[in-house]
Amino acid sequence: MGVIGAGKTTIGRLLAKRLGIEFRDADDYHTECNIKKMRDGIPLTDEDRKPWIFAIRSVIDAQLALGKDCVIACSALKDKYRKTLIQERKEIILVYLKGDIDIIRERIKSRTGHFASTALLENQFEVLEEPENALVVDIRKTPDEIVDEILKITE
Repeated sequence: MGVIGAGKTTIGRLLAKRLGIEFRDADDYHTECNIKKMRDGIPLTDEDRKPWIFAIRSVIDAQLALGKDCVIACSALKDKYRKTLIQERKEIILVYLKGDIDIIRERIKSRTGHFASTALLENQFEVLEEPENALVVDIRKTPDEIVDEILKITE
């Protein structure tokens, strides 16, 4: 979890590959309307995010029902979103990719092909409720170092 540009997709894909499990990107579950809003620099509201959060929860529910591990990259910025997604399920491990706004702004400026731009970044930091029960990883490290840290902590 983390704000746009924190590296959720990059780290999630690498972590899933190293673990030999499936990867899912929550961005793939946004409605076209939400993608258009974000592309236009308009922050999503809680109401906008509601169907998206429930779609991701359905993915989590299905993976757990099948007994399959999975890495899911999802912003999950607010505590109420995380409670909806995780509920009381202890088998879910939340990793918070934490970084400061200046580092993330530079990362976003250098990436291509993503619908979310720096126009949304300040709002994401305003909305962000840092999790209390998560593995917190500093994004200034390389992707391999971050994944190594996650794997070491979760062993």
